[in-house]
Amino acid sequence: MQEMELLSHKTEPVGDKHLENWKLVDSGGFGRVYKARHKDWCFDVAIKILHDGVRMSLCDEAYHMDKGSCKFVVGLYGTYQGCPLGETFPQQGLVMEFMMRGSVQSLQKHLSGPPVWPLVCRLAHEVALGINFLHSQKIMHHDLKPSNVLLNDDLNAKLADFGLSRVSTSALNSNRETSGVIGGSYKYMPPEAFEVSYDPVRSFDIYSYGILLWSIITGKEPYPLADYNRVELRIPKGDRPCCQGIDLMREREGLKELVDLMKRCWDGSPAKRPPFKDCLKVTDNVFSKHENRIRDAVDQVLTRLNSPTSNQSHMSMASNVPLQTPEQSMSNDTVDGPFTKPERSSIQDCVGISTRRMSSTDKAKFVDVNKATLIQDVAMVMAITEELGDMVHPEAYSLIDAAVTTQKQMRVLYQKSLHSGGEEVKAAFYDALKKHQPALVKRLGGSF
Repeated sequence: MQEMELLSHKTEPVGDKHLENWKLVDSGGFGRVYKARHKDWCFDVAIKILHDGVRMSLCDEAYHMDKGSCKFVVGLYGTYQGCPLGETFPQQGLVMEFMMRGSVQSLQKHLSGPPVWPLVCRLAHEVALGINFLHSQKIMHHDLKPSNVLLNDDLNAKLADFGLSRVSTSALNSNRETSGVIGGSYKYMPPEAFEVSYDPVRSFDIYSYGILLWSIITGKEPYPLADYNRVELRIPKGDRPCCQGIDLMREREGLKELVDLMKRCWDGSPAKRPPFKDCLKVTDNVFSKHENRIRDAVDQVLTRLNSPTSNQSHMSMASNVPLQTPEQSMSNDTVDGPFTKPERSSIQDCVGISTRRMSSTDKAKFVDVNKATLIQDVAMVMAITEELGDMVHPEAYSLIDAAVTTQKQMRVLYQKSLHSGGEEVKAAFYDALKKHQPALVKRLGGSF
């Protein structure tokens, strides 16, 4: 393992004698990731061990992580040699920074959607900063997706999983090495990557970033029901994730700029995709408009994550959206609230919610009786407000979005919409609350 020796300047290999409190935190076809406490350093680390068949990827990942080290890439502390959790045969692995808040993917599952808008803008910017740095070091990530964007204590984004990285052939101007196997998640692969003879270049990451932007903005998985064969067929024909839900997000400052960037990044022609320096001009400008609200946004999300009623099933709410051509994504098809009618039915089936057992009068009474608790405990205010659609006046929507805490958002929603809208609006609010925070409705005695 020649590349592993390049890390010797960092530290001597970490062995079992240095580690305690082992816990398996992730496993899959690639291998295993453990959390352990380093006895001398006195903080938790992540130990990544790959299966024997892909052990060489560990060397590649170590080399690229070391070379691509920056504040937007998960930190590499050194190497591991030992027998984790009493395994019989010695293993080699990487000792990395432990990211206690999981990934963008796990955050979406906990929140049943995207985080509050200022955090969306920061995530988009930090990912672009990380990829831009890697490209400046002539490194590709080559597997950019929500599960590989990890989050630290303050929900800052750091890139992980360089096992599929390649040295960018376009940057090195060297002979291309043809690979018959394209790594990474197929839903984030550009159309040209489905060709067997494709040689990965930096435009691969740019396309993946466009799909990732869609996922960060919507909080959903692209093409949730499409298998590899369908994606391989339709993506080269111009299909991309559906943008109807984004169109209904309306007055989010910077949304138009991020959507325009997203569509430029996922352009079918690699030559038309913007380099990451150009992406950064957009994401930096958008994030600067919300930077003074990021602390409150992070606190709001952390409060939600730490709440005992936080989406206890951790069920993914990825919508059932078919593949869609760019022309279709610009259409003005009629939708039922922020979701198409098939989507809404699918989501209700997933969480087992029925709205038929209570009348509109009963739902309105529930909203009135529990006002104080709802103001205190509702965390998904903006998602619920968007569900109400035209029932919330644009001026009221702006006031709700501008409020710095969920409690203030709920007070404005009560004052501007629930009180004046009558039984119909309160019943719609109840239905939206059941979908986004079913545990809270159940705790307050709502009908299921």
